[in-house]
Amino acid sequence: MGFKPITVFRRIWASILQSCCGQRRSVRKQVSHELQSVRGAERRRALARELSRVANATVSEALSFGSIDAARPAWRVGVTGPPGSGKSTLIAHLATERLKRYPPSFEAGNERIAVLAVDPSSPVSGGALLGDRIRMDALADDLRTYVRSIASRGGAEGLAHNIADILAVTDAYGFDEILLESVGVGQAECAIRALVDTLVLVLHPDAGDSIQAMKSGILELSDVYVVNKADLRGAQTAAAELRAVLKAVASSAWNPPVIEVSREKGMGLESLSEAIDRHRAYVAGTRDAKCVTHSRRRYHLRSLLQRRIDEVLEENPAVVAISEARARFTAGIALMSNIGAGNVMAIDRPSAAV
Repeated sequence: MGFKPITVFRRIWASILQSCCGQRRSVRKQVSHELQSVRGAERRRALARELSRVANATVSEALSFGSIDAARPAWRVGVTGPPGSGKSTLIAHLATERLKRYPPSFEAGNERIAVLAVDPSSPVSGGALLGDRIRMDALADDLRTYVRSIASRGGAEGLAHNIADILAVTDAYGFDEILLESVGVGQAECAIRALVDTLVLVLHPDAGDSIQAMKSGILELSDVYVVNKADLRGAQTAAAELRAVLKAVASSAWNPPVIEVSREKGMGLESLSEAIDRHRAYVAGTRDAKCVTHSRRRYHLRSLLQRRIDEVLEENPAVVAISEARARFTAGIALMSNIGAGNVMAIDRPSAAV
Protein backbone atom coordinates (compact mmCIF):
# COMPACT_ATOMS: atom_id res chain seq x y z
CA MET A 1 0.00 0.00 0.00
CA GLY A 2 1.26 3.45 -0.91
CA PHE A 3 1.34 6.52 1.22
CA LYS A 4 -2.03 8.36 1.18
CA PRO A 5 -1.71 11.89 2.53
CA ILE A 6 -5.45 12.45 2.50
CA THR A 7 -6.14 9.39 4.68
CA VAL A 8 -3.43 10.39 7.15
CA PHE A 9 -4.80 13.92 7.25
CA ARG A 10 -8.30 12.62 7.91
CA ARG A 11 -7.03 10.47 10.76
CA ILE A 12 -5.14 13.37 12.27
CA TRP A 13 -8.16 15.62 11.93
CA ALA A 14 -10.43 12.99 13.46
CA SER A 15 -8.09 12.60 16.42
CA ILE A 16 -8.03 16.39 16.91
CA LEU A 17 -11.84 16.55 16.79
CA GLN A 18 -12.12 13.66 19.22
CA SER A 19 -9.64 15.33 21.56
CA CYS A 20 -11.48 18.65 21.33
CA CYS A 21 -14.84 17.02 21.91
CA GLY A 22 -13.49 15.05 24.84
CA GLN A 23 -11.98 18.19 26.31
CA ARG A 24 -15.26 20.00 25.75
CA ARG A 25 -17.15 17.25 27.54
CA SER A 26 -14.60 17.40 30.36
CA VAL A 27 -14.97 21.19 30.61
CA ARG A 28 -18.74 20.88 30.50
CA LYS A 29 -18.62 18.31 33.32
CA GLN A 30 -16.32 20.58 35.32
CA VAL A 31 -18.63 23.56 34.79
CA SER A 32 -21.56 21.41 35.89
CA HIS A 33 -19.76 20.55 39.11
CA GLU A 34 -18.93 24.22 39.67
CA LEU A 35 -22.55 25.22 39.13
CA GLN A 36 -23.66 22.58 41.62
CA SER A 37 -21.06 23.85 44.05
CA VAL A 38 -22.29 27.42 43.62
CA ARG A 39 -25.85 26.32 44.26
CA GLY A 40 -24.70 24.39 47.30
CA ALA A 41 -22.67 27.34 48.58
CA GLU A 42 -25.63 29.66 48.09
CA ARG A 43 -27.77 27.18 50.00
CA ARG A 44 -25.31 27.26 52.89
CA ARG A 45 -25.38 31.06 52.88
CA ALA A 46 -29.18 30.97 52.87
CA LEU A 47 -29.10 28.68 55.90
CA ALA A 48 -26.67 31.03 57.67
CA ARG A 49 -28.94 34.01 57.01
CA GLU A 50 -32.02 32.13 58.21
CA LEU A 51 -30.28 31.00 61.39
CA SER A 52 -29.21 34.58 62.10
CA ARG A 53 -32.75 35.82 61.56
CA VAL A 54 -34.18 33.20 63.90
CA ALA A 55 -31.49 33.67 66.56
CA ASN A 56 -32.08 37.44 66.66
CA ALA A 57 -35.88 37.23 66.67
CA THR A 58 -38.00 38.71 69.43
CA VAL A 59 -40.79 36.68 71.00
CA SER A 60 -43.44 38.18 68.74
CA GLU A 61 -41.28 37.47 65.68
CA ALA A 62 -40.66 33.92 66.88
CA LEU A 63 -44.40 33.37 67.23
CA SER A 64 -44.88 34.48 63.63
CA PHE A 65 -42.62 31.72 62.32
CA GLY A 66 -45.34 29.14 62.76
CA SER A 67 -44.53 25.44 62.68
CA ILE A 68 -41.31 24.46 60.90
CA ASP A 69 -41.61 20.76 60.11
CA ALA A 70 -38.91 18.71 58.42
CA ALA A 71 -39.81 15.92 56.02
CA ARG A 72 -37.00 13.82 57.51
CA PRO A 73 -35.88 15.19 60.88
CA ALA A 74 -32.23 14.86 61.79
CA TRP A 75 -31.10 12.75 64.73
CA ARG A 76 -30.21 15.20 67.49
CA VAL A 77 -27.27 14.43 69.75
CA GLY A 78 -26.85 16.76 72.71
CA VAL A 79 -23.45 17.14 74.35
CA THR A 80 -23.42 18.74 77.78
CA GLY A 81 -21.32 18.79 80.93
CA PRO A 82 -19.51 21.05 83.38
CA PRO A 83 -17.15 23.80 82.15
CA GLY A 84 -13.67 22.63 81.20
CA SER A 85 -14.64 19.05 80.41
CA GLY A 86 -13.54 19.41 76.77
CA LYS A 87 -16.92 19.33 75.03
CA SER A 88 -15.93 21.36 71.95
CA THR A 89 -12.83 19.34 71.14
CA LEU A 90 -14.71 16.11 71.75
CA ILE A 91 -17.48 17.17 69.36
CA ALA A 92 -14.95 18.00 66.64
CA HIS A 93 -13.43 14.53 66.85
CA LEU A 94 -16.82 12.84 67.25
CA ALA A 95 -18.11 14.53 64.09
CA THR A 96 -15.01 13.36 62.21
CA GLU A 97 -15.62 9.82 63.45
CA ARG A 98 -19.27 9.85 62.47
CA LEU A 99 -18.49 11.18 59.00
CA LYS A 100 -16.92 7.78 58.27
CA ARG A 101 -20.50 6.51 57.93
CA TYR A 102 -21.12 8.72 54.90
CA PRO A 103 -19.52 8.73 51.44
CA PRO A 104 -16.98 11.49 50.75
CA SER A 105 -18.19 14.62 48.99
CA PHE A 106 -16.31 17.44 47.33
CA GLU A 107 -19.37 19.56 46.59
CA ALA A 108 -21.28 21.94 48.80
CA GLY A 109 -24.91 21.01 49.30
CA ASN A 110 -24.26 17.44 50.48
CA GLU A 111 -24.00 18.24 54.17
CA ARG A 112 -24.53 15.39 56.58
CA ILE A 113 -23.75 16.73 60.05
CA ALA A 114 -24.54 20.11 61.57
CA VAL A 115 -22.77 21.29 64.71
CA LEU A 116 -24.54 23.95 66.77
CA ALA A 117 -22.31 25.21 69.57
CA VAL A 118 -23.82 27.51 72.20
CA ASP A 119 -21.29 29.99 73.60
CA PRO A 120 -21.89 32.01 76.78
CA SER A 121 -22.69 35.70 76.39
CA SER A 122 -21.11 38.30 78.65
CA PRO A 123 -23.54 39.56 81.33
CA VAL A 124 -21.79 42.94 81.12
CA SER A 125 -21.40 43.64 77.40
CA GLY A 126 -23.82 41.08 76.04
CA GLY A 127 -21.21 39.90 73.55
CA ALA A 128 -19.91 36.38 73.02
CA LEU A 129 -16.48 35.18 71.95
CA LEU A 130 -17.91 32.32 69.86
CA GLY A 131 -14.64 30.51 70.43
CA ASP A 132 -16.00 26.97 70.12
CA ARG A 133 -15.43 27.11 66.36
CA ILE A 134 -11.71 27.61 66.98
CA ARG A 135 -11.58 24.11 68.44
CA MET A 136 -13.43 22.73 65.40
CA ASP A 137 -11.04 23.86 62.66
CA ALA A 138 -10.60 20.26 61.57
CA LEU A 139 -14.20 20.27 60.31
CA ALA A 140 -13.90 23.48 58.29
CA ASP A 141 -12.54 21.83 55.14
CA ASP A 142 -15.09 19.01 55.05
CA LEU A 143 -18.11 20.05 52.99
CA ARG A 144 -20.23 17.38 54.66
CA THR A 145 -20.33 19.41 57.87
CA TYR A 146 -21.79 22.74 58.86
CA VAL A 147 -20.58 24.46 62.05
CA ARG A 148 -22.41 27.35 63.65
CA SER A 149 -21.64 29.09 66.95
CA ILE A 150 -24.61 30.64 68.73
CA ALA A 151 -24.48 33.21 71.52
CA SER A 152 -26.56 32.22 74.53
CA ARG A 153 -27.89 35.81 74.90
CA GLY A 154 -28.99 35.09 78.45
CA GLY A 155 -30.70 31.83 77.56
CA ALA A 156 -31.40 29.58 80.53
CA GLU A 157 -29.89 26.20 81.41
CA GLY A 158 -26.92 26.29 79.08
CA LEU A 159 -28.92 26.97 75.91
CA ALA A 160 -29.61 29.98 73.69
CA HIS A 161 -32.69 32.06 73.06
CA ASN A 162 -34.85 30.61 70.28
CA ILE A 163 -32.84 27.37 70.29
CA ALA A 164 -35.99 25.37 69.53
CA ASP A 165 -36.56 27.37 66.33
CA ILE A 166 -32.85 27.21 65.44
CA LEU A 167 -32.98 23.42 65.66
CA ALA A 168 -36.17 23.32 63.58
CA VAL A 169 -34.59 25.42 60.82
CA THR A 170 -31.50 23.20 60.83
CA ASP A 171 -33.77 20.14 60.67
CA ALA A 172 -35.56 21.52 57.62
CA TYR A 173 -32.24 21.91 55.78
CA GLY A 174 -31.98 18.13 55.51
CA PHE A 175 -29.04 17.14 57.71
CA ASP A 176 -28.74 13.55 58.86
CA GLU A 177 -27.46 14.50 62.32
CA ILE A 178 -27.27 17.58 64.52
CA LEU A 179 -24.71 17.82 67.31
CA LEU A 180 -25.83 20.40 69.88
CA GLU A 181 -23.29 21.61 72.43
CA SER A 182 -24.53 23.42 75.52
CA VAL A 183 -22.72 25.95 77.65
CA GLY A 184 -21.02 24.41 80.69
CA VAL A 185 -23.77 23.29 83.06
CA GLY A 186 -24.24 22.05 86.61
CA GLN A 187 -26.53 19.71 88.44
CA ALA A 188 -30.01 21.12 87.76
CA GLU A 189 -29.62 22.42 84.19
CA CYS A 190 -31.49 19.74 82.30
CA ALA A 191 -33.43 21.59 79.58
CA ILE A 192 -31.33 20.12 76.77
CA ARG A 193 -32.93 16.74 77.53
CA ALA A 194 -36.22 17.88 75.99
CA LEU A 195 -34.63 18.95 72.71
CA VAL A 196 -32.37 16.04 71.74
CA ASP A 197 -32.75 12.35 70.98
CA THR A 198 -29.48 11.17 72.51
CA LEU A 199 -27.88 13.05 75.40
CA VAL A 200 -24.14 12.68 76.05
CA LEU A 201 -22.80 13.89 79.40
CA VAL A 202 -19.08 14.74 79.37
CA LEU A 203 -17.10 14.73 82.61
CA HIS A 204 -13.43 15.33 83.39
CA PRO A 205 -11.18 12.92 85.32
CA ASP A 206 -11.42 14.74 88.66
CA ALA A 207 -15.22 14.69 88.60
CA GLY A 208 -15.70 12.55 91.71
CA ASP A 209 -17.41 15.29 93.71
CA SER A 210 -19.40 16.37 90.65
CA ILE A 211 -20.69 12.83 90.20
CA GLN A 212 -21.96 12.77 93.77
CA ALA A 213 -23.57 16.19 93.37
CA MET A 214 -25.30 15.29 90.10
CA LYS A 215 -27.04 12.18 91.40
CA SER A 216 -30.44 13.88 91.37
CA GLY A 217 -29.89 16.09 88.32
CA ILE A 218 -28.53 15.78 84.80
CA LEU A 219 -26.82 12.50 85.75
CA GLU A 220 -30.20 10.74 85.81
CA LEU A 221 -31.24 11.95 82.37
CA SER A 222 -28.25 11.25 80.12
CA ASP A 223 -28.02 8.32 77.70
CA VAL A 224 -24.25 8.07 77.22
CA TYR A 225 -21.51 9.12 79.65
CA VAL A 226 -18.00 10.16 78.71
CA VAL A 227 -15.01 10.53 80.99
CA ASN A 228 -12.95 12.81 78.78
CA LYS A 229 -9.17 13.31 78.90
CA ALA A 230 -8.84 9.72 80.05
CA ASP A 231 -5.07 9.87 79.72
CA LEU A 232 -4.97 12.01 82.88
CA ARG A 233 -4.68 10.60 86.38
CA GLY A 234 -7.93 9.77 88.08
CA ALA A 235 -9.90 8.97 84.91
CA GLN A 236 -10.33 5.26 85.67
CA THR A 237 -11.42 6.05 89.23
CA ALA A 238 -13.98 8.59 87.99
CA ALA A 239 -15.32 6.07 85.45
CA ALA A 240 -15.65 3.39 88.14
CA GLU A 241 -17.49 5.78 90.48
CA LEU A 242 -19.79 6.82 87.66
CA ARG A 243 -20.64 3.21 86.80
CA ALA A 244 -21.44 2.51 90.44
CA VAL A 245 -23.75 5.54 90.68
CA LEU A 246 -25.53 4.66 87.43
CA LYS A 247 -26.07 1.11 88.61
CA ALA A 248 -27.70 2.44 91.77
CA VAL A 249 -30.06 4.84 89.98
CA ALA A 250 -30.89 2.66 86.94
CA SER A 251 -34.56 3.03 86.05
CA SER A 252 -34.98 1.81 82.46
CA ALA A 253 -34.09 -1.03 80.12
CA TRP A 254 -31.36 1.08 78.54
CA ASN A 255 -28.03 0.57 80.28
CA PRO A 256 -26.08 3.82 79.76
CA PRO A 257 -22.47 3.10 78.84
CA VAL A 258 -19.54 4.90 80.45
CA ILE A 259 -16.82 5.52 77.89
CA GLU A 260 -13.30 6.72 78.56
CA VAL A 261 -12.09 8.98 75.75
CA SER A 262 -8.58 10.26 75.18
CA ARG A 263 -7.55 12.29 72.17
CA GLU A 264 -3.88 11.87 73.11
CA LYS A 265 -4.14 8.07 73.15
CA GLY A 266 -6.64 7.92 70.31
CA MET A 267 -9.09 5.85 72.33
CA GLY A 268 -12.82 5.89 72.90
CA LEU A 269 -14.16 7.86 69.93
CA GLU A 270 -15.21 4.81 67.95
CA SER A 271 -16.85 3.32 71.05
CA LEU A 272 -18.68 6.60 71.67
CA SER A 273 -19.99 6.73 68.12
CA GLU A 274 -21.14 3.11 68.33
CA ALA A 275 -22.89 3.83 71.65
CA ILE A 276 -24.84 6.66 69.99
CA ASP A 277 -25.90 4.25 67.21
CA ARG A 278 -26.99 1.62 69.75
CA HIS A 279 -29.05 4.17 71.64
CA ARG A 280 -30.66 5.34 68.42
CA ALA A 281 -31.66 1.76 67.61
CA TYR A 282 -33.01 1.29 71.14
CA VAL A 283 -35.04 4.50 71.02
CA ALA A 284 -36.49 3.65 67.62
CA GLY A 285 -38.33 0.71 69.14
CA THR A 286 -39.38 2.18 72.48
CA ARG A 287 -40.04 5.90 72.16
CA ASP A 288 -43.45 7.52 71.77
CA ALA A 289 -43.11 10.17 69.04
CA LYS A 290 -46.12 12.11 70.38
CA CYS A 291 -44.49 12.42 73.81
CA VAL A 292 -41.31 13.73 72.21
CA THR A 293 -43.24 16.33 70.23
CA HIS A 294 -45.21 17.37 73.33
CA SER A 295 -42.04 17.70 75.40
CA ARG A 296 -40.32 19.88 72.79
CA ARG A 297 -43.33 22.12 72.32
CA ARG A 298 -43.67 22.51 76.06
CA TYR A 299 -40.04 23.62 76.34
CA HIS A 300 -40.55 26.01 73.42
CA LEU A 301 -43.63 27.58 75.04
CA ARG A 302 -42.00 27.93 78.46
CA SER A 303 -38.88 29.53 76.98
CA LEU A 304 -40.98 32.05 75.02
CA LEU A 305 -43.04 32.91 78.10
CA GLN A 306 -39.91 33.48 80.17
CA ARG A 307 -38.39 35.64 77.44
CA ARG A 308 -41.58 37.68 77.13
CA ILE A 309 -41.53 38.37 80.87
CA ASP A 310 -37.92 39.54 80.58
CA GLU A 311 -38.83 41.77 77.62
CA VAL A 312 -41.73 43.36 79.51
CA LEU A 313 -39.53 44.08 82.51
CA GLU A 314 -36.85 45.61 80.29
CA GLU A 315 -39.29 47.70 78.28
CA ASN A 316 -41.23 48.92 81.33
CA PRO A 317 -38.96 50.08 84.17
CA ALA A 318 -42.05 51.20 86.09
CA VAL A 319 -43.05 47.55 86.47
CA VAL A 320 -39.71 46.84 88.11
CA ALA A 321 -40.14 49.87 90.39
CA ILE A 322 -43.61 48.68 91.43
CA SER A 323 -42.24 45.21 92.04
CA GLU A 324 -39.42 46.61 94.18
CA ALA A 325 -41.86 48.77 96.15
CA ARG A 326 -44.09 45.77 96.70
CA ALA A 327 -41.12 43.72 97.86
CA ARG A 328 -40.11 46.48 100.32
CA PHE A 329 -43.71 46.74 101.56
CA THR A 330 -43.93 42.97 102.05
CA ALA A 331 -40.59 42.95 103.88
CA GLY A 332 -41.81 45.80 106.12
CA ILE A 333 -45.01 43.94 106.96
CA ALA A 334 -43.02 40.82 107.79
CA LEU A 335 -40.66 42.84 109.98
CA MET A 336 -43.53 44.51 111.80
CA SER A 337 -45.17 41.14 112.32
CA ASN A 338 -41.97 39.75 113.80
CA ILE A 339 -41.58 42.79 116.06
CA GLY A 340 -45.20 42.50 117.15
CA ALA A 341 -44.80 38.81 117.88
CA GLY A 342 -41.66 39.59 119.87
CA ASN A 343 -43.47 42.24 121.95
CA VAL A 344 -46.32 39.87 122.69
CA MET A 345 -43.85 37.25 123.80
CA ALA A 346 -42.09 39.84 126.00
CA ILE A 347 -45.38 40.85 127.60
CA ASP A 348 -46.41 37.25 128.23
CA ARG A 349 -42.98 36.32 129.54
CA PRO A 350 -42.57 36.92 133.34
CA SER A 351 -39.94 39.48 134.11
CA ALA A 352 -36.76 38.15 135.71
CA ALA A 353 -36.78 41.07 138.18
CA VAL A 354 -40.16 40.16 139.68
